[in-house]
Amino acid sequence: MEYDRKSAVSSFYGGRRSNVDVLNADFPSPDPQQERMRTDSASSFYNPNGPSRASAEMLGRPTAGYNSGSYYTAGRPEPVKGAYDEEAAGLKDDGFDIYADFNNSGPRYSTAFGQDTGYRPVNSPTPKLVQDDRGSGPVEMVTVPTLGPEWKTSELRELTGKITKEERRERAAQKWKEWRRGERGLCGRYFTKKFLAWFMFALCVAIGIVLAFTVPRVPGFNINEDTPLVQATPPFNNSIPLIFSSAPANFSFPAFADLQLDTSSSFLPTSIHNVHGTVFDLQTGMLVGTGDSGHFTVPAKSFPKVQLPLNFTYVATNSSDQTWINWHSACQNKGLFTNGIRPGLQFRLVLSIVINGLIGHHPAGTQVTNAPCPFELALNAP
Repeated sequence: MEYDRKSAVSSFYGGRRSNVDVLNADFPSPDPQQERMRTDSASSFYNPNGPSRASAEMLGRPTAGYNSGSYYTAGRPEPVKGAYDEEAAGLKDDGFDIYADFNNSGPRYSTAFGQDTGYRPVNSPTPKLVQDDRGSGPVEMVTVPTLGPEWKTSELRELTGKITKEERRERAAQKWKEWRRGERGLCGRYFTKKFLAWFMFALCVAIGIVLAFTVPRVPGFNINEDTPLVQATPPFNNSIPLIFSSAPANFSFPAFADLQLDTSSSFLPTSIHNVHGTVFDLQTGMLVGTGDSGHFTVPAKSFPKVQLPLNFTYVATNSSDQTWINWHSACQNKGLFTNGIRPGLQFRLVLSIVINGLIGHHPAGTQVTNAPCPFELALNAP
């Protein structure tokens, strides 16, 4: 086993193996004086071969390094505790013994080997009375400045009700979640989700019933089959002249459309804002007359008669125009016909009705194939 105790590291690279037993060899101890001189020198780190600060060579060139000779022992310093010394008073604490619980030196908590309360007195330092030498003179009160507000600016703003938008949105979102879960109502504990659903259902039913009776209905329009057009009366007939001319070919005359309304589906009187009528020739489709009724009111559950004023006006290029011929022949004198029967007017009446309370224009219309002309021309009329 002698071979195992020798180091063979130096012979790994081909070097000569040493015969010295490094593990059992005794090396000479270093010189204490030399070691102290080296450790005292702070400059030996940068100059290991230089002289020590304790040597005589360094007396002529002192440096700023550490010099242990410049310090001396000043004796025992005054303790920080003041003039009172616990050790001098015999109150020295022996410290905490960590082995007291294992070598039977500590307090006994078991009564198997005798009665032991486990109490160990603790020595406390004697209190020292400090005398006040200021006497019993008058005491001067000193005004202490205030320390400033106890609330931050943000907290004061919240107390005044000026919260930020983020906090307002968070509170609204939290209230919305609680309302959807049925934990709160829209007005405190009232108008919860369930109550609001029933309330809205009852409200919709009530509104539907009210609208069923109050919403106006569009009345039905019927025209008189015997006399669809009647002669106009003053003051409307005074505003439109009666003209039938062949050169140039044109005609113009006022008339009333005799209409009858059906309001049997209405529960309340119907207020009609306006009825606009247009008349077209049934054969040629040309526009020959227009008119407006204006505002009027008709009672409910009745069949009132209404006369719509119409202004018939048409201008043709010559007397051979078919529209002019149809209307001129129907309005000629009966004496010009052998049997005294004039041909009837053929036209289409289109109505556009505007009712107060309803949106938009409501159309209506009818066709007439044999309507007598509301007036008769003279025998010598062109």
